[in-house]
Amino acid sequence: MLTQNDIFTIASKKEFEKITLKVYRHQYDNNAVYRNFCELLGKDRQNVKSIHHIPFLPIQFFKSHDIVSSINPAQITFTSSGTTGMTTSRHLVTDLSYYEDSFRLAFSQFYGNIEDYAILALLPSYLEREGSSLIYMVKDLIERSNNPDSGFYLHNYDELIQKLTALDNAGQNVLLIGVTYALLDLAEKQDFNLKNTIIMETGGMKGKRREMIREELHEILCKGFGVSKIHSEYGMTELLSQAYSLGDGIFECPPWMDILIRDTEDALSYVETGKTGGINVIDLANINSCSFIATQDLGKKYTNQSFEVLGRFDNSDIRGCNLMVL
Repeated sequence: MLTQNDIFTIASKKEFEKITLKVYRHQYDNNAVYRNFCELLGKDRQNVKSIHHIPFLPIQFFKSHDIVSSINPAQITFTSSGTTGMTTSRHLVTDLSYYEDSFRLAFSQFYGNIEDYAILALLPSYLEREGSSLIYMVKDLIERSNNPDSGFYLHNYDELIQKLTALDNAGQNVLLIGVTYALLDLAEKQDFNLKNTIIMETGGMKGKRREMIREELHEILCKGFGVSKIHSEYGMTELLSQAYSLGDGIFECPPWMDILIRDTEDALSYVETGKTGGINVIDLANINSCSFIATQDLGKKYTNQSFEVLGRFDNSDIRGCNLMVL
């Protein structure tokens, strides 16, 4: 039986592949929805011998099914945001300690000791609803920073401007994590010249602003905050792990997570390194749900294992998720 320690101490590609295949067999045995999906594709417990043979469950299944690989009851249910009348995803989490280990260890890997930072969170659209996995993570990071200046901000931009400016001027390391449209709003209210602050965008215009390509967005934010790079977080309701970009939109995964790029015309095939395709995510922290998810994001992967997110499939033409026809 795999333990949390097995997952979060992975130290090599070979070890990752070995544990990934064990997780596949565990989820095949214990997740009826995933097993049925695998069987429809002609895959069983024994004939999957490599990562590239593992079936990836289309992310839309989280909107219509309970995706669980554990007999334990859910400790919490994370839900995706959505407009009125829209079906949202539900992620039943039976053991929150996997999520907590995942985001705490990943933060430490990419940013160091959480206690070195004041965490300022500008996440209005997430704060205003229940069930956000992002809010759960950021709330924990705020608490673990042990900094009295850390906290959430809703629409109180003036107070945030004063706090951010004072902390940065005092030499305090600051992480300002925000939903994209709110960071743009903030940058328009004040010309910053920040020296000790990391700006991290979590994506999402939430219908508040026009969509824009990453290069344009990051150029505006860099100019508005007076910083040279914009950091980004890549995560979603259906996952328990996040990838991080320290600038230029190039993401890296923690050791228990990986990305594969599938062919947009044939969802069971993969494209060459550097080519654009659909993003498949392996998230071993998600052992109690499904660790193999075919997202609706487009991206490309590079030889050093980093990756880039280029956009999303047009909903009218989701060829990359054509596994749904099964």
